[in-house]
Amino acid sequence: MDTKILKTNSDGYDTASKILQSGGLVAFPTETVYGLGADALNNNAVSKIYAAKKRPTFNPLIVHVLNLETAQKFAIFDEDSLLLANKFWPGPLTIVAPIKADANLSKLITAGLETVAFRVPSHPVARKLLKEFDGPVAAPSANPSGSISSTNAIHVKNGLNGRIQAILNGGKCNVGLESTIILSKSGECSILRSGGIPESEIEKVLGYKLSSSKNPDSPIAPGQLSSHYAPNAKLRMNAEKAYDDEYMIGFGDVVGQLNLSSQGDLTEAATNLFSFLHMADEDAITLGKTKIAVAPIPMNDLGIAINDRLKRASTPKD
Repeated sequence: MDTKILKTNSDGYDTASKILQSGGLVAFPTETVYGLGADALNNNAVSKIYAAKKRPTFNPLIVHVLNLETAQKFAIFDEDSLLLANKFWPGPLTIVAPIKADANLSKLITAGLETVAFRVPSHPVARKLLKEFDGPVAAPSANPSGSISSTNAIHVKNGLNGRIQAILNGGKCNVGLESTIILSKSGECSILRSGGIPESEIEKVLGYKLSSSKNPDSPIAPGQLSSHYAPNAKLRMNAEKAYDDEYMIGFGDVVGQLNLSSQGDLTEAATNLFSFLHMADEDAITLGKTKIAVAPIPMNDLGIAINDRLKRASTPKD
């Protein structure tokens, strides 16, 4: 089975929606990365996500919905999570909240936990598909588990061709980093994964500093595994220059075959990160390189999320 690439026209949305309704898998763009979607109410459909990605079943999924009201049908949002949802949704923020007792979501989504992760994407293609489908869609990143996330339809096709029914082609994702994930519990919010919204912006809204709750051995949200987002070539962080066997990705004044942002712009660097890792992985082979070196990235604002992804990408796969 060859995976179809659908255009973002009425036929494309209709086909994608019907695939989801029939229990199939459709990749679609969000503002962060491409997601691999399945009907979140269909246990069999959700199981296909894990099979297609070869994803560990203990790693929970994010559910995408059109608005906060829909999310509240399935989860309990406290004062702080409502504050963040009203400020940052639609957008690249995922909120982990206690699941309601009568929620009929697939049990595979929560990986046995009593919480569930929700996001309201802002990408117009994702929103139109959610409206057309008219239901919650479980959607982790559309790439083989542990590999570099996909920021365009070709990345998805290269990684998952033949394993999923279709890709709704909405062009390049403009944020390029997965969503920031927040857990609100016992009157305090903690950060589970750095992402498209800097922690400092969230702290301004909350009025207090986020605590950290990142456990790679027992994830309670996606993107917490220690080895993740990894290219095939071994990656080295904080490199001022490349060794002879390395392909260099620069930043600011540190030059390379590619540069995440020659102006030192962290937003531009975040947008380019995954697509450049894909390019470096391919180009390194052509140039006879076996490793990838990445220039130092400042540890502030979006740089925190970029360094988080690079650290996980530099951890050897099991």
